[in-house]
Amino acid sequence: MKILAIDSSGLVAGAAIYEDGIIKAEYQVNYKKTHSQTLLPMIDEIFKMTESDVKDMDIVAVAAGPGSFTGLRIGFATAKGLAMVINSPMVLVPTVDALAYNLYGNEQIICPIMDARRNQVYTGLYTFENFEFKVIKEQMAVDIKEIIKKINEIGKPVIFTGDGMPVFKEKIKELITVDYSFAPAHLSRQRAAALASLALEYYEKGLTIEADKATPVYLRLSQAERERLERNRRLLTKQN
Repeated sequence: MKILAIDSSGLVAGAAIYEDGIIKAEYQVNYKKTHSQTLLPMIDEIFKMTESDVKDMDIVAVAAGPGSFTGLRIGFATAKGLAMVINSPMVLVPTVDALAYNLYGNEQIICPIMDARRNQVYTGLYTFENFEFKVIKEQMAVDIKEIIKKINEIGKPVIFTGDGMPVFKEKIKELITVDYSFAPAHLSRQRAAALASLALEYYEKGLTIEADKATPVYLRLSQAERERLERNRRLLTKQN
């Protein structure tokens, strides 16, 4: 099995090649460049370095969202284009699931948090039972207070990961009532390698989709759409 994995859902852009139980290559960048500048050159580079070809891939996996609206569109356009070229199925891996999978084997509650602005986070709750990945709460967009409340109600130790940690660390410390920790730097951002590994699990469960039917999962409206709705609401209020 050969998998090309692509993740541009957050601050980090990454690509990885999985082949027969190993990660042959992984390339990620988190430094002052747009994903449109970095993603295709990274994919090209890992194929060159491993003397591989996109035509060798059996499936293309992509971070399905939530996340950056622009980043998701770039990732999907790239992944769909490549999948169509090689006529391969796609695996759409929920972004928050893949973040949690970075902490493979951890039997604590795993809580990824991505900054969704306006005091909200993209998050979910996960754990591993006998090394089997378990989804406790599916990914969602909620106020940071709400997810902390759910964790406190479960009453088990939790480990946080994701780019929301620096933003919400003090709020977490203020509200949390269970033992907690924060994932170290190498495990606290999206990793295309983790995405590829989880994509294999989903593929084996039959969770594939044709490229022309693949769409991102946003979980909430974009800022432009929210502003348009607010303008319409104000206009209706004036008319009434």
